Amino acid sequence: MTPQGEQPGQGEQNEHDGSQNVQHGRRATMSAIAISRLYGGGGGEVAARLAQRLGWHLIDHEVVVRVARALGITQEEAEEHDEHVEGLITRMLASMALAYPDTTGLAPLPPHAASARYQAALRKVIVGAADEGNAVIVGRSGSIILADRPDVLRLLVVAPLESRIRYVSRREGLDAEAARRRIEQKDRDRTRAMQEHFQAAPTDPLHYDLVINTGILTLDDAVDLALLALERKGRLLGRPEEQLGAEAGVQPYPTRPGDIPSAK
Repeated sequence: MTPQGEQPGQGEQNEHDGSQNVQHGRRATMSAIAISRLYGGGGGEVAARLAQRLGWHLIDHEVVVRVARALGITQEEAEEHDEHVEGLITRMLASMALAYPDTTGLAPLPPHAASARYQAALRKVIVGAADEGNAVIVGRSGSIILADRPDVLRLLVVAPLESRIRYVSRREGLDAEAARRRIEQKDRDRTRAMQEHFQAAPTDPLHYDLVINTGILTLDDAVDLALLALERKGRLLGRPEEQLGAEAGVQPYPTRPGDIPSAK
């Protein structure tokens, strides 16, 4: 696995020609991991362990704090309202002081405009974290926002519902029914937010480089797999498109593949 503090991709040799991967005139490195998760699958804990193993900066609640700062909200307010921070920021943006600092007598921002302001600030913070590098970004649609960044590993952590109920029950001290209700509410909220802002399903595997199911695999197993994927993707930075993906180096079938006859 990658030594602590060293970015995957550094010092790696190109397997085909022995040269180091170069992107934009410098050695290419992986900048960030964006982790999405189903609530109760352990994705937040996987992120924390990844950050610790890599010596990278964990950006979870900090995203909320940075967005709040960008919009003039104190860190204490953001921490107090973390679960519903978008609603908080929307309300404060709609206030006269934040929405129109240099004018008076104007109507507050309509809800859709306040929400757009929040999303713009969120995107700026997520992109800025990736630009800074050495970041493990948890949730906040980071995998979607950073979809065009080859130097970001996009990871989804999932688990079956019953497994998630057991996890939440143990972690949060809830009985099974209360844990189920909490999970279902979280799932609805995240699905609605992704559909509203990105017209995307949060569990669509095409949004991710790797999907890990922790129904049987342990959290440390998930960390090991993510580190391996980070290292392997880092090796590919800067390579031409024809050397990427499933088609790289694959030869045509020697004969036309047969098809299973469809039932009539």
